[in-house]
Amino acid sequence: MEPYKERFIKFMVRSNVLTFGDFTTKSGRKTPFFINTGNYSTGEQLATLGRFYAEAIQHSFPERIDVLFGPAYKGIPLVAATAMMLAASFDRQVAYCFNRKEVKNHGEGGTLIGHRLRENETVVIVEDVTTAGTSIRESIPLLCKAAPVKVIGLIISVDRMERGTTPQSALAQLREEFHIRTVTIVNLTEDLLGDDTTGDGRLVGDNNQPVPEGFKFDQCLGHTFQELHLVRMINIAGVLNQRTVPVQKYRSIRHLFTSLLAV
Repeated sequence: MEPYKERFIKFMVRSNVLTFGDFTTKSGRKTPFFINTGNYSTGEQLATLGRFYAEAIQHSFPERIDVLFGPAYKGIPLVAATAMMLAASFDRQVAYCFNRKEVKNHGEGGTLIGHRLRENETVVIVEDVTTAGTSIRESIPLLCKAAPVKVIGLIISVDRMERGTTPQSALAQLREEFHIRTVTIVNLTEDLLGDDTTGDGRLVGDNNQPVPEGFKFDQCLGHTFQELHLVRMINIAGVLNQRTVPVQKYRSIRHLFTSLLAV
């Protein structure tokens, strides 16, 4: 896991954005964690959040980007903070714009505010999370109606692995439907477990050999209060009593969640 991803998970916990418990998502799926980006509420948090987005863009979009677009409403402060931090931290001057929910019929009018889109400009959409992808499906036609731009990507803070209207995740569905690059600052499953799977989806351990079916992550843990609390949080990786886990992943996962206990 890249260092900025681990820092971002800790930042979400400190900001009370990532919380643990028994939750039900909008789609009806049970989840042991909940992400509420509406809990970011201070200037310092917004500046830090903008830097994380800027760092992820720098890492995933090294090519030229002309415009960042933030869908109303949560995307508005995100896109402004991200553009500021791209300039301040990476000397990348990227324009930004956002939309109104309602069309304005007086003054300058229109729906978009900020940079006026021009033909062939490349656009990356900046959003907090995506559940069903509704705001993205509304945003892309809106942008292309304003000017014949090229929407090349979408960046969100966390991939919650919500299913779309097909068996795919919502994010994967958007990627295929619009032929765009989709980037997340963190994926709370893949960034913890990595891509250590065989062709049939089983996790693998050392020497690329499948981990024995009977090996469960909870067998590695003790029974102190802190470790039982640790077991509860490790559910966000989707492994406890559900999936086998590579032996070599144990220390890195344990280190991350033990550090979260101290946050």
